Amino acid sequence: MTLSMPRLQSPQTGFFQPGRAVAGSAEAIAPIQVSSLDVFYRDLHALADVNVTVRPGKITGIVGPNGAGKSTLMKAMLGLIPAAQGEVSWGETSLLAQRERLAYLPQRAQIDWRYPATAWDVVMMGRVRKSGWLRKFSATSKRAAADALKRVGMEAFAHRPIGQLSGGQQQRIFLARALAQEADVLFLDEPLTGVDKKTEAVLFDILHELADEGKIVLAVHHDLGPTIKNFDEVILLNREVVASGVRDEVLQSEFMQRAYGGWVGAAA
Repeated sequence: MTLSMPRLQSPQTGFFQPGRAVAGSAEAIAPIQVSSLDVFYRDLHALADVNVTVRPGKITGIVGPNGAGKSTLMKAMLGLIPAAQGEVSWGETSLLAQRERLAYLPQRAQIDWRYPATAWDVVMMGRVRKSGWLRKFSATSKRAAADALKRVGMEAFAHRPIGQLSGGQQQRIFLARALAQEADVLFLDEPLTGVDKKTEAVLFDILHELADEGKIVLAVHHDLGPTIKNFDEVILLNREVVASGVRDEVLQSEFMQRAYGGWVGAAA
C-alpha cells in the first residue's frame, strides 16, 4: 500500500455471515481496491472520495478519531450500508461478487448475545455455505470447527452458551468461526473491545499467522497505544483518507494533526 494523501473535499448484522474458502497465497490473492467511495448518512457526508488499496500478507488497521467513518468504511466495503458512488474491487471483479471468500467479525454491540446458541453452534455457522443450507455437516466441516476452536484455545467451552462467555471468550469464538470458514479475507470491526490482554495476544498471534499465509486482514481500531504496533499498514481516516500506507510513515505528527486536529501521542 503506497502512502497517499487525497485532496480535501467539502445496518444491521447478526450471527449469520457464513462463507467458503478458496485457498490462496500472497501471490494468488489480489489486493482490494477502494475507488472514489462516497457514503452519506442522512444529511452527513460520512465518507468522501475514499481511495485505498488493502494488500494481502499484511495486517491493515483503519484508525481515526470518533465519528471519522471507520466502521462505515468497512460496512460500505461489505455492502452492509449503501454507497452513493464508488466501487470496491478485488482482482478482476467486485469484492461483493466473492462473498464466499470473506469473513466478518462485527462489533460486539451488533450481536444479540441472548441468541440461544452454543460456542460450537456459532463456529459451525462458518461452515454453512460450504456444507449447504439445511444439510448435515460433514466430518470435514466438524473437524474444521474443532480445529478452529482449538486454535483459539476454546475447545473446552464448545458446549457453553455464547451469552455465558466473557467478552474475550466471545471474541475468540467469533474468530474461530472465521477460521472455520477458511476465508481469504478477514474483516474485523473493533475486535479488541471488551477483551483481556490474554485474548488480545491470542487474536493478534492468529492474525499475524493469517497475514503470513498471504491472506488479507483488515481491522477497525481505535487505540493508538502499544497495540498499534501489531499493524503493518494503516489507513488514517477522518471522513476522507488523510494518509495510508506503512504504519510508521502514516503515524507522523503532520498526518495525525490533520486527522485529529492536534497531536495525538501514538506508539509508532
